[in-house]
Amino acid sequence: MKKFVSGFVLGSLATTTCTLCMIAAIKKEVIDPIEEKEAQVNANRRRAHRKSFSR
Repeated sequence: MKKFVSGFVLGSLATTTCTLCMIAAIKKEVIDPIEEKEAQVNANRRRAHRKSFSR
């Protein structure tokens, strides 16, 4: 019974760790580049808006 409990705890810990690593990888590879692109587009939009008034 002791081996079962220790195996269950170790398996649960490994599954949780893998899930957290997967979430972090998805955030780094998918979500962060989208947010950076949106920030760049907004910065260009603000720059163009200021430029249109300076003429």
